[in-house]
Amino acid sequence: MSGRARLALCAAAATLMACCALLPLVAEPTWLLQLVPLVAVQTGVGAAARRVPLGRPLTVAAQALATLMLLTLVFARQHAIIGLIPGPDAFRHFADLLQQGSNDVSEYAIPAPLTDGIKLMLIGGALLIGLLVDTLAVTFRSAAPAGLPLLALYSVAAGLSQGGADWLWFLVAAAGYLMLLLAEGRDRLAQWGRVFGGAPRSPGSPEAGAVAPVRTGRRIGAVALGVALMVPLALPAMQGGLLDAAGTGVGVGSGRGTGGGAVNLLVALRDNLNTDNDRQVLSLKTSSNDTSDLYLRIASLDDFDGTTWKPAQRHIVGVPDRFPTPIGLGADVKRSTVTTTVTAADWYAQDWLPMPYPPSGVKIGGRWRYEPVGMAVVGDHGQTTRGAAYQVTSLDVQPTAEQLSSAPEPPAALKREYTQVPSALPQVVAKTAKEITAGARSHYGEAVKLQDYFAVTGGFQYDTQVEVGRGPGAIANFLKKKEGFCVHFSFAMAAMARTLGIPARVAVGFAPGTPQADGTVTVSQKDAHAWPELYFEGVGWTRFEPTPTRGTTPSYTQSDTPGTSLPDQDLPSHHSSTAPSAAPSASESCTPQLVKLQGCATASAAADPSSGGGGPGPGWYLLLGLAALVVLAVPFSPLLWRLRVRSVRLGGHARTEQGAAAHTLAAWQELTDSAWDHGIPPDESLTPRRAADRIVGLGQLDPAAGAAVHRLADAVEQVLYAPRPRPAAGLAEDVRRAIEGLRGTVGTGTRLRALFLPRSSARVLWAVAARWSALRARAAARPGLRRPSRQQG
Repeated sequence: MSGRARLALCAAAATLMACCALLPLVAEPTWLLQLVPLVAVQTGVGAAARRVPLGRPLTVAAQALATLMLLTLVFARQHAIIGLIPGPDAFRHFADLLQQGSNDVSEYAIPAPLTDGIKLMLIGGALLIGLLVDTLAVTFRSAAPAGLPLLALYSVAAGLSQGGADWLWFLVAAAGYLMLLLAEGRDRLAQWGRVFGGAPRSPGSPEAGAVAPVRTGRRIGAVALGVALMVPLALPAMQGGLLDAAGTGVGVGSGRGTGGGAVNLLVALRDNLNTDNDRQVLSLKTSSNDTSDLYLRIASLDDFDGTTWKPAQRHIVGVPDRFPTPIGLGADVKRSTVTTTVTAADWYAQDWLPMPYPPSGVKIGGRWRYEPVGMAVVGDHGQTTRGAAYQVTSLDVQPTAEQLSSAPEPPAALKREYTQVPSALPQVVAKTAKEITAGARSHYGEAVKLQDYFAVTGGFQYDTQVEVGRGPGAIANFLKKKEGFCVHFSFAMAAMARTLGIPARVAVGFAPGTPQADGTVTVSQKDAHAWPELYFEGVGWTRFEPTPTRGTTPSYTQSDTPGTSLPDQDLPSHHSSTAPSAAPSASESCTPQLVKLQGCATASAAADPSSGGGGPGPGWYLLLGLAALVVLAVPFSPLLWRLRVRSVRLGGHARTEQGAAAHTLAAWQELTDSAWDHGIPPDESLTPRRAADRIVGLGQLDPAAGAAVHRLADAVEQVLYAPRPRPAAGLAEDVRRAIEGLRGTVGTGTRLRALFLPRSSARVLWAVAARWSALRARAAARPGLRRPSRQQG
């Protein structure tokens, strides 16, 4: 197999390996199996075009045409001419599929179903990346820049993925890229012959001299890969997100906004809980006479896998003028209509719209969509709440204890969906739920007993400095340690309710804010809250409040135990004052990262990702700055290296014969490397004079630049051949003049490559390989380190 064919196969393999990072984004991996033959055909067309041979532009055009025909065959066969040649109908079908794929990406959470639109986006994007990689690495013989489209593919996948196996996909993608670099290096070595040290292992072996460089390249690649994996581990982690599960033990999964943006519903880390910077998030003006029950709901977390809670995959539609009646709400339940005008702070950018529940209508400008199951409004295509003013019409549902106690069984489908409990959930959770609710005569009685157990009788303490653990045993640990904040209480109660056969989910939003003297209500970061919602047929989804000292206890819940389930009056209360509150809103329960999601009575990281009071210090920012410099330096390292080498070569030198000779040879080396960077590879077999003629001719230099090249060649011949070389002056200026001449005769692309990806940077690898070979030779020369001979005497 020829070197270029091997390089093409490695380019195709690198593309497929990088595409593996997209596997977690969709539910079915079959698209990758379908992609393999398409990439193989695309690579084969390129190999055939180069063998003809066609020019580089024609080769790329042939591959692009073949790619389009492949996509037509797979996705638009019925709309194409003879099923292969795309026409106007085929292009319209492609547009429809892409629009469908865009809508599906907005509607579904990860992993999304493999719809035709999403499949076209995955396979089409992968083929485009494959075409770019093949063009750069094989057609234009530049494997290093081919890593950029591979990096872009991996970055998109890693940015969207929710899993913890991103490091594995990085290893796969990086291995593919290193394989491509090694293939290119082997191909170049085969063309140049033996470039540096190492004698052939056996006579007549043409590639024996390349063994050491190839092995050295493998070692360099392995070291680079190891450094790339270990450096991020040494840097401080970026914490944030709304409700980050990493530090709570009762985790919430990251939910993709069903609209245009994504909302990370994650429990915040306790490092950001104790913030002193409590900023206003929303300002309310409501028609309700009692604001103590005015919770603002953002989203519901109804998918529970034993470890995390997250929003289920739902379809979204246009916002209707009037929302339908909430599911399960009967006509005999007392209700009143409430109108609330909400104004969001200019800094508060949230994808989900905070609204009283259940809403019956909303008036707002911008791009918003409606999710019918959760009755939520979400932003579309980047729409957020930043500075938004809107009016919500909602229902104040006032069920009685009797109505809840006598509620019939919910529909079978709803009960099946909202009572699912994974087998990984520890048995102690269900056992404790049964013990707590023993003696209850209805699901309503069980729900009240659960609420009172957490809020009053169970001995739980509200504490933001908790370490409950993670994983399936998180709720069991919380029940054992009895310390946590609103996320722990709401998640635990919802999970336990499900074990009792009560449909349950978790709502995230804001607890009632602080009434002001002008009649408005101020909602701050520390009002972020999470609470469980349980379903009762005839009433619908009903709020409960298990978190002690936070929020307000619903009036329809009655405690079966002595004492009260109302919040501690000694702590800040959102409804006990009609004047502006001087004390901060109750927030010790929720972390500022939970506050991001507006999930607890504490600062929300979604609301203000940078509001952690116990936030990072100057050292953290210094390390982050250094990391940013390292990241920025990597793509510019060839440029920086060439500038440094040029400065050294053309800089000052010793005023001796030896110093002048070394300066002359260094200037000549800089000229040949600069010519190489601009597309004129060096030819070591030529004399300096013939090499100068070659550079002037191929570079099409003007007379002034050509004369500078010949003066430098004459100086080199003096150093190499004259008994007493005459020192020449102005060699550095001659080199710079020649470089300017080379730049003036090439295109913009060549100039940019010479600047940012100079070909002469290959000398770095050669130098490293040479030093390694010399080191091994010195080590082998030591008597104590010589290997015993394998020859038999």
